[in-house]
Amino acid sequence: MSIIIVVMPKVEDAKKIRRILVNHGFTDTIFCPTGAGALMEINKYTSGLVVSGYRLSDMYYRELFENLPKYFDILLIGSASAVSDNPSGLMSLTTPLKVFDLVNTVEMMIRQIDRRLKQDKRKSKKRSEREENYIHNAKRLLMDRNNLSEEEAHRYIQKCSMDNATNMVETAQMILMLIYDEC
Repeated sequence: MSIIIVVMPKVEDAKKIRRILVNHGFTDTIFCPTGAGALMEINKYTSGLVVSGYRLSDMYYRELFENLPKYFDILLIGSASAVSDNPSGLMSLTTPLKVFDLVNTVEMMIRQIDRRLKQDKRKSKKRSEREENYIHNAKRLLMDRNNLSEEEAHRYIQKCSMDNATNMVETAQMILMLIYDEC
């Protein structure tokens, strides 16, 4: 779960928003009175959402937005005129806030952040040279034994791995063991 940091120019507003979020199940929610404080808190977490007012006591939301790390997003809360000035692609809600809109928007944004984080983690898992060799050798054996093209052998390993709920490296190892045991 990602952290939610509420930064508003008025501390009472920040506390109200935090209380609403906590009451709706967002237990990892904190508030900071300044943008600088929020940036310091952000550095303690890998992902999260900043719920911010337009003008903070020490900076505008844009400065805060420009300094957010990759897995942090910002939800701008302000008057209709202030919100209309925000950059495209930035999520915003106008005041007066409706609890339903706030909770649903925060929930949607947290899901998007968590999904992005999971996707990037999956992409970053690189196979070692040894694991690549298992797959390569299994493909070679399938190509030689069954007269398959490299693409067909690769698809065969992929399909077996999905059917058996194993990863491709484990499937390649099983293929190699089965074929060598026959010899």
